[in-house]
Amino acid sequence: MSSTTAIRTLQTGHVGLNVTDLARSIDFYRAALGLQVTQEGTDPERRFALLGRDGRLVVTLWQQSAGTFATANPGLHHLSFEVESLDEVRATERLLRELGAGFAYDGVVPHAEGSASGGIFFTDPDGIRLEVYTRTGVDETEAAAPTAGAPTCGFF
Repeated sequence: MSSTTAIRTLQTGHVGLNVTDLARSIDFYRAALGLQVTQEGTDPERRFALLGRDGRLVVTLWQQSAGTFATANPGLHHLSFEVESLDEVRATERLLRELGAGFAYDGVVPHAEGSASGGIFFTDPDGIRLEVYTRTGVDETEAAAPTAGAPTCGFF
């Protein structure tokens, strides 16, 4: 196997999530993250929605699951969204509390990795673990990282 690759630039594209109730998930992601539906498949056998923002596809939702997100199985650990400021993180937290989202920790949590970054850790209606964070402005004296010796986004 070659140690070089033809890929010159690489960034995450959209993320596809399996959901149990497409309408409920669309409502959640629109309200919580300000995403808009750019396309929706309404065939009962193939229900999906493409959600984006500012002309960019961010999340695709696929109604093809039952139950809740199983953290013990291989697959997605959590999905993280970066915002520009601590004020945006806090405003998102207030909105999510109004929506009744479940939180892993109380308030904005500084990342344990020693930077000024931090965020909020919560779940969507299907139990999928999500994070909204900012790279700067989080004071570690505000709250302690919840798990010493492990990445904060570990949801341990």
